This record gives sequence, structure tokens and C-alpha cells, in this order.
Amino acid sequence: MPQMAPISWLTLFFIFFMIFIMFNTMNYFSYFPSSPKHQKKLNFKTMNWKW
Repeated sequence: MPQMAPISWLTLFFIFFMIFIMFNTMNYFSYFPSSPKHQKKLNFKTMNWKW
């Protein structure tokens, strides 16, 4: 069974690395956080810290 040349390993690494980077950027930019108006507002007057 013949061995792979080092240049083939290098090109394979770059191909998989670019696919990995593209996949991560697509997932990062396709995430839409919820708008702040739907979040709960904290009432700081009722928070009693007994330190």
C-alpha cells in the first residue's frame, strides 16, 4: 500500500480547515439572539443581599 506524499497531507489539512472555518462562520452569523424587549427585567429594589 503506497504512502501518501506530505504535500497531499498538507492540501487535505487545508481543505478540511477551510471547511471547518466556513462551517463555524456560517453558524456564528446565522444565530439571531432574542431581542432585549422579551427578556425579564430585574427589579433591584427587591434584591436584599444579607452580607
